[in-house]
Amino acid sequence: MEMNNKILIVEDEASLAEILKQYLEQAGYEVEILSEGRHAVERILDVGPALVVLDLMLPGKDGLTICREVRAKSEVPIIMETAKVEEIDRLLGLELGADDYLCKPFSPRELVARVRAILRRSLPKDGPESVDPHRLELDSDTWKVQVGGQPVDLTRREFQLLEALHRRPGRVFSRAQLLDLVFPDDAAVIDRTIDSHIKNIRQKVKSVTGDWDPIRSVYGVGYAFEA
Repeated sequence: MEMNNKILIVEDEASLAEILKQYLEQAGYEVEILSEGRHAVERILDVGPALVVLDLMLPGKDGLTICREVRAKSEVPIIMETAKVEEIDRLLGLELGADDYLCKPFSPRELVARVRAILRRSLPKDGPESVDPHRLELDSDTWKVQVGGQPVDLTRREFQLLEALHRRPGRVFSRAQLLDLVFPDDAAVIDRTIDSHIKNIRQKVKSVTGDWDPIRSVYGVGYAFEA
């Protein structure tokens, strides 16, 4: 069966939309652009794209409303664009169901990389299963972690933090959200504690894989797990 490689860009800044279209087409995707939000939901549901790149501020209907309405009827991956870092915190709090977020200005190459990562996670697993050296397995009953079949020795807090990120791959969590998930009853813990735990997790995973880092830092916001 032929794979769906259609990307729908909903972006009213014509020059940016055209640049993104060129980069995505060079990467092998078929791209359609919508310049306003009024009919975006209908078009997304009609076309059934592999992924949607959706701007937050749009004429006709804003990106937040579009994302809500699409999520009520479809699980199509959505990457949200926003012009302000502060808006990402608001997006996170609204639990809209977007799969990733990009803050303008961003590199078109970064968008292509995010698109590839999200779509790679949705590929069907055909043929005989081989050992993926980056396959991460977490057992909440035994508090054990394995990467590519190799054990990784994490503390309880490190395990809880990695599990929270791993449960929603691609989802960006702010430090405050991670504090609430991992340290809900400890008011004395500060944001930078999360940074310290993330650093330890990365070092321990790399000690097994060599150079693989499953956690992506989002400047000014927080962290996401990359499958």
